[in-house]
Amino acid sequence: MSRPAGAAPQGRLFVLSAPSGAGKTTVCKGVIARDPNVVLSVSHTTRAPRPGERDGVEYRFVSASEFQKLVGEGAFLEHAEYSGNLYGTSWAAIEEPLAGGRDVLLEIETEGARQVRERRGDAIAIFLLPPSLAALEARLRGRGTEDRAEVDRRLAIARREFAAARGFSYFVVNDAAERAIDDVLSLLAAARDGRLGEVGKRFRLARVREILDPALAAWLAD
Repeated sequence: MSRPAGAAPQGRLFVLSAPSGAGKTTVCKGVIARDPNVVLSVSHTTRAPRPGERDGVEYRFVSASEFQKLVGEGAFLEHAEYSGNLYGTSWAAIEEPLAGGRDVLLEIETEGARQVRERRGDAIAIFLLPPSLAALEARLRGRGTEDRAEVDRRLAIARREFAAARGFSYFVVNDAAERAIDDVLSLLAAARDGRLGEVGKRFRLARVREILDPALAAWLAD
């Protein structure tokens, strides 16, 4: 069915994924702050709120039973377990802004991103990389939101996430937050202008791997 004359063009769906500690929340917030046509999808989660987090803003905090009820109802575009908690993006969270012509940015883990790519072939998938494994560990330990055991577990999960990263189309290295935000914004702008094939060349894995720490580059090559 054709879109009615005068209706807003359909928005685009972008996925930003990264290992815990790579800075994806900071980058997503920066993108949203600088591009008024992009809305950040608010995911559901069963984890407890961290200090300062608000229900319906950072996440929609629900119980495990509520989450499973939503799964049974087919409410989620994607859902996955991460570090003992459940996370999911509802169809409702993306459909209204997309229909209204706004782009939607999903900040999700690699398993959820895989599901989105399978169910929404038009989604543009971006993987955010730390410049090195040492930088990733330092960020995790420095933010003080998890204990030592949880940090160690997240570092172990990161290796599986780096392996899954090869399924992504574009890669941005977060060695400086403002530069990473600029890079993501340039990909969004290129998608809107029909220049993604041209602009995206410098964000392909083969190109980005050349500037990474050798240990991290080896993980991505395994």
